[in-house]
Amino acid sequence: MKKRIIACLTAAVFALTLLGGCAKGTAQQKDSPDSAAAKQTEKELTKVTLNEVAHSIFYAPMYVAIEEGYFEDEGIDLDLVCGFGADKVMTAVISGEAEIGFMGSEASIYTYSEGATDYVVNFAQLTQRAGNFLVAREDMPDFTWDDLKGHLVLGGRKGVVH
Repeated sequence: MKKRIIACLTAAVFALTLLGGCAKGTAQQKDSPDSAAAKQTEKELTKVTLNEVAHSIFYAPMYVAIEEGYFEDEGIDLDLVCGFGADKVMTAVISGEAEIGFMGSEASIYTYSEGATDYVVNFAQLTQRAGNFLVAREDMPDFTWDDLKGHLVLGGRKGVVH
């Protein structure tokens, strides 16, 4: 019960913060409708390539931010590329093809543990919980984790380093 109350309070504070930010932006736009466009032309945009492991509903806030121009407002010309696998995203980041890679931490852990001297560093958490799930070929209405003992389980998808 205590966790629920804390979660509700946190959500309320977050919502109020977002609304306050929106209201401030709206007030600025009313005062000077061309201020955002003027600022954009005044400063040079920094080109950043972001390579994501897969298109995912969990990245929806980022997609909205891209479409709404939030990155440009912050001086970033964002190029979004889908790597189709953590190994390919890691390769893009290490080779300099991308400045940022969206992937699980496992790729950087494997790279580091293999002895890389110029390894990447995880610096952010995009989603609170993983969107992973377990599927089976047959209906298992009374499933327990013990049902997996003695069976082959495939983790991830093609190209993933699990």
